[in-house]
Amino acid sequence: MFSRTKSCILRSLFKEFSRNNLNHKQNYCTLPCSPDPVSYTQRTTTCGSLRRADIGKIVRLCGWLQYQRQEKFLVLRDWHGLTQMIVPTDKIDIIQLLKTLSYESVLQVEGRVIPRPEGQSNPNMPTGEIEIEVKDLRVLNMAADNLPMIIRDSVTVTEQVRLENRYLDLRRHQMQQIFRLRSKMIMKMREFLANKHEFVDIETPTLFRRTPGGAKEFVVPSQYKGRFYSLPQSPQQFKQLLMVGGFDRYFQVARCYRDEGTKPDRQPEFTQLDIEMSFVDEAGIQRLIEDLLVHSWPQGLVPPRPPFPRLTYDQAMRLYGSDKPDTRFDMKISDVTNMFRHSSTEIISERLKTTDSHAAFIRFPYKDISKSAFSKMKKQAAEILSDTSTLVLYVKGDNQSDSSLSTDLYLSPDEVGVLAVGHNLAPFTVLGKLRLLIADHLASLGIEVRKKDAFNFLWVVDFPLFLPKDDGSAGLESAHHPFTDAKPEHRHLLYTNPEQVYGQHYDLVLNGSEVGGGSIRIHNAEVQRYVLENILKEDCNELEHLLTALGTGCPPHGGIALGLDRLFSIICGTPSIRDVIAFPKSSDGKDLMCHAPTPVSKDQLHQYHIQVTPDHS
Repeated sequence: MFSRTKSCILRSLFKEFSRNNLNHKQNYCTLPCSPDPVSYTQRTTTCGSLRRADIGKIVRLCGWLQYQRQEKFLVLRDWHGLTQMIVPTDKIDIIQLLKTLSYESVLQVEGRVIPRPEGQSNPNMPTGEIEIEVKDLRVLNMAADNLPMIIRDSVTVTEQVRLENRYLDLRRHQMQQIFRLRSKMIMKMREFLANKHEFVDIETPTLFRRTPGGAKEFVVPSQYKGRFYSLPQSPQQFKQLLMVGGFDRYFQVARCYRDEGTKPDRQPEFTQLDIEMSFVDEAGIQRLIEDLLVHSWPQGLVPPRPPFPRLTYDQAMRLYGSDKPDTRFDMKISDVTNMFRHSSTEIISERLKTTDSHAAFIRFPYKDISKSAFSKMKKQAAEILSDTSTLVLYVKGDNQSDSSLSTDLYLSPDEVGVLAVGHNLAPFTVLGKLRLLIADHLASLGIEVRKKDAFNFLWVVDFPLFLPKDDGSAGLESAHHPFTDAKPEHRHLLYTNPEQVYGQHYDLVLNGSEVGGGSIRIHNAEVQRYVLENILKEDCNELEHLLTALGTGCPPHGGIALGLDRLFSIICGTPSIRDVIAFPKSSDGKDLMCHAPTPVSKDQLHQYHIQVTPDHS
């Protein structure tokens, strides 16, 4: 569930739309969806719109039964808010009907707007000065008794129950806020791209073919024996083909698929804003995205201010130990290799004998980080990074640590430091992970290191074009994807020293999470073929359609994709992207509501020429 802090963030987002102050006890506000939200419906008004000026009007409202008391009062709820109803004593049939109603039953109520009795107004409720004297009440649908969850934002429900009953979870006002905000921002993005800058919205296929390299893809069987489709990881190849086809400005709110493990910020199916342009450079794409975010940003928050800060990949790794640094707090890493190259502490100097070894250091101005707490975080960082070879030392400024390093590092008595020694960028990476874990630890102690309600955007640029393979085998793999072009001044190195080439790849980072990534693409067919065959050792037959297209006169082009789920999750302050996806998968990639994935019949398997191996476990 959401913390109180996250709820406050959501309330602030929607404050701009409220006609009255938010009801902090019930967490409801009035947010009209349109100038006339009851058009084309069977109701004359919504449950959040009536005020003292409406007294005397005959109205019809529809909604869910939220509260009931004394067999006389009931409160009706819709997205717009709450309205209290009172049943006159002579309406015996309605009073008897109330006795049979369960919460969440769908009702239609007609009646007259009247003032609440003296002293009974509710100042915390937008409709708190009036109530409806009921003339007629119809049950449109009776809800079952003992529903698995109560529709109150204040009631804690486990995520499993929420996902199993997502249709109920979506009724909660907090969830309604999230998805209406999401819809509004996407509409503003469409307006900015299509109306203001003449981008063309084009849908691309969902059934595609295997893509070399990259993330693991979902395979879809076909009726052609031994042949399969793949669900696309992104519309990458299609948007490049659209550039070949002369659509020089393309965008799409695209569904993408990756058959990978599920995490709080990752789902097997997700949504991205996909953008591609011809005749553009890195700076042009970055300016476009900065302006797009300013245009679509919720008015309840301070908008981002372009130009966003920029760091090279090397700077980000050495200062923050991460290529997606959280810059909401300023504790940076220092390279102290030269200081300790000839250290009197043998365990350090011995590890710094090779030229590829480094010593990195970070200081925390908080003496409350105990050695035992640090040991737990050190172990956690090692498990996350699978790094046990890097030496990590806890250094306390009051000289109570196991070494006398605090003097060499100029630590004050109120500071704690961490020194890491290892190969290449490993010590910086370890300190980067510890930096985040320690910030979380300090927050648990009531020390807020990160700036509250901050939205820190950052461009990370100048990535290596190729990296050693993750599995440790010989050869190189793409740091981004195989279609990224080299920086112009590095193109000649493709044929001599590809491991030294930097690419025209750029990531957009927000509060320590990557929310976008893109690049300038290779538009020359021969260069693309050389990269695939000679550097990445990929079979070009699987990309012959793209190579042929590039050879027909392809303009220089580049683009970017924004991860909308992750972006909205950060803006709304939710702990997981599952909270901003209407029907998400669970942490293990399953749909708990409809129990997918499910078995299929033998006839269906036979139709697709598939045989399932029996499970003998």
